[in-house]
Amino acid sequence: MPTLTHWIGGERLEGERHLDVTNPASAEVIGRVPMADAATVERAIDAARAVQPTWRDTPPARRAQVMFRFKMLLERDADEICALISREHGKVLEDAMGELKRGIENVEYACGVPELLKGEYSHNAGPGIDTWSNHQPLGIVAGITPFNFPAMVPLWMFPMAIACGNAFILKPSEQAPSTSLKMAELLGEAGLPVGLFQVIHGDREAVEALIDAPEVKALSFVGSTPVAKAIYRRGADNGKRVQALGGAKNHAVVRPDADLDNAASTLIGAAYGSAGERCMAISVAVCVGDATADALVASIGEQARTLKIGPGTEKGLDMGALVNAAHRDKVAGYIEQGAAAGAELVVDGRRHPLVEASPGYFLGATLFDRVTPEVSIYRDEIFGPVLCVVRVETFEDAIALVNAHQYGNGTCVFTRDGEAARRFADAIEVGMVGINVPLPVPVAFHSFGGWKESLFGDLHAYGPDAVRFYTRRKAISQRWPARNAQEKAQLNFPSS
Repeated sequence: MPTLTHWIGGERLEGERHLDVTNPASAEVIGRVPMADAATVERAIDAARAVQPTWRDTPPARRAQVMFRFKMLLERDADEICALISREHGKVLEDAMGELKRGIENVEYACGVPELLKGEYSHNAGPGIDTWSNHQPLGIVAGITPFNFPAMVPLWMFPMAIACGNAFILKPSEQAPSTSLKMAELLGEAGLPVGLFQVIHGDREAVEALIDAPEVKALSFVGSTPVAKAIYRRGADNGKRVQALGGAKNHAVVRPDADLDNAASTLIGAAYGSAGERCMAISVAVCVGDATADALVASIGEQARTLKIGPGTEKGLDMGALVNAAHRDKVAGYIEQGAAAGAELVVDGRRHPLVEASPGYFLGATLFDRVTPEVSIYRDEIFGPVLCVVRVETFEDAIALVNAHQYGNGTCVFTRDGEAARRFADAIEVGMVGINVPLPVPVAFHSFGGWKESLFGDLHAYGPDAVRFYTRRKAISQRWPARNAQEKAQLNFPSS
């Protein structure tokens, strides 16, 4: 059984305290991962501090060349990376490949950093005065990433941070740690100077050490809302720039004029893909009118019962295992709560044959109908393969329902009515909106982030906001007085 390591200063570093890494599909312990203490974090900071000033002064075009090579290496080793993801997370190989491809798109965007770092210039902004601005790196920055996207979420962060001239310390989830170590190796092969990218594994002690370290100037986090809120507050108190992405409860509004066959099939993927362990998963379908709900529930229920479930490393499957036993039991507990609260349990994932037959952490697709906003399965982020159908009378009722929820990450509407779609996009209080697109995850040259309890901080992840987050803007004004000119003092406030 392999023992994993930290990656500090280009070297593998062992630890003294370890946690088991488990294959969710078999419940087999497949490795041990070290837990960093404050001294380990300080060692990573020292390694980053030694090399970052030189990297800061490296031309952006040369930084971009490293990212170009890194992109090609990710593509070269894609099958190996996806096997690591599936083995430790449980998602099916096809889903892991989709995750990696979306992550690589962010590397491609970072390859354009020479253009992205260009500032503005104004000639004769005042009498004989020229003014310009530029983007300067922060120094050392860090990211804390979740188990559900071991490749994509780190790739939201470190390619742009490094391309902008920073050193980056990554603390990945201890449940799926191997992908980050693989990417560290590939960055070294791509020619990234030693010390600019560190991987430290750990729990609360490591996280708090990163938050409290004055050398770490910015922190990116993706995880649950309570943790995101705590990290944002503590980081802000320490004077850091923080973006903390939290939980979600994403609604799909289905109007009577929608293409219901298309809505049902796409909602199957949006609700049950990756076993629902996505912050952009659709977990609530809001149906306008009983006829709409009846047709949608019948179609989704039929398809949900036929989903192919099994170990993610096997090809041709729709859904793999949940990440661990505790989370599987938590999701199963929500199903029990929903049924006890009076929601109509149309498809019960706890009854899937694999739940009893396999030692792995499996649950089948679950569908509830006639869910009301008061029950826990509607209020809480379940983060599992559970879809709730809520019935409303009018389109305005649907908009009001979505806007009343504490989360505001993603949402979508299914309709053929352009006026209704425009009304929805304008009125909905959610950060990412789809129109007949159930998972409106922005492409790499836009930015990702929700509203309300789904995001803490002013800047979203990746895209243009990443440049703003990982740099500081500096405005410079210069004037060259004429030689031997005698000028009078001006005591009034200067203006053009």
